[in-house]
Amino acid sequence: MHYELTIIVPVYNEEDNLERVEKELLAYSKIAKRSTCILFVNDGSKDKSQELIETICNRQPNFNFISFKENRGLSAAIKAGFDHTATELVGYIDADLQTAPEDFNLLLDHIDAYDLVTGVRANRKDSFIKNMSSKIANGIRRSFTHDGMDDTGCPLKVIKTEYAKRIPMFKGLHRFLPAMILLQNGKIIQIPVQHFPRIAGQAKFGLWNRLLGPLSDCFAYLWMKRKYINYDISKQG
Repeated sequence: MHYELTIIVPVYNEEDNLERVEKELLAYSKIAKRSTCILFVNDGSKDKSQELIETICNRQPNFNFISFKENRGLSAAIKAGFDHTATELVGYIDADLQTAPEDFNLLLDHIDAYDLVTGVRANRKDSFIKNMSSKIANGIRRSFTHDGMDDTGCPLKVIKTEYAKRIPMFKGLHRFLPAMILLQNGKIIQIPVQHFPRIAGQAKFGLWNRLLGPLSDCFAYLWMKRKYINYDISKQG
């Protein structure tokens, strides 16, 4: 079957969530506005995640996986997903399902006119500390990138694959995906999406990851912005 959208699902120790991920993404694939396949990226999980992923992929023809030898982090998992995507569009959702797969359709409504469409979590269901640290981190990042995005950490995005594959990823760059599309002279937009509390598994990010880490990443982004190579081919023989 020809697929138009690949949804990347990074997985790190999410054994308690994976059967729900299968159920919800399978249901979404039946109502998706673009024909959809799923790509699990197992980021070196130490629980039974890989066993469950293989079971799911064996029974669902539109589910596939790649598995890291060891834990390399979320940015690496997303980068690997981009590298192994063969469809015109690539999406991303977290395995904790704090965002809803059906909201991909809201993003797909805009992808023809834009090169990246990202969700912005409305009425976030996180703790006060998590919400405040995220808000501060987003403010700091906006002051560096001027991308105009309110919630780059939202784990619900759709990107044109040709743009995604040109992103030179480094650790922490998953927070800068809209800014990296702007460096390619691409167009971006944010759309409100649903948000839910985590009901299984453990959060992978603490105060350092949400606040202090992104501050140091901003300087890496500024260096990359100064060095970024961008070109358009006018003619080819």
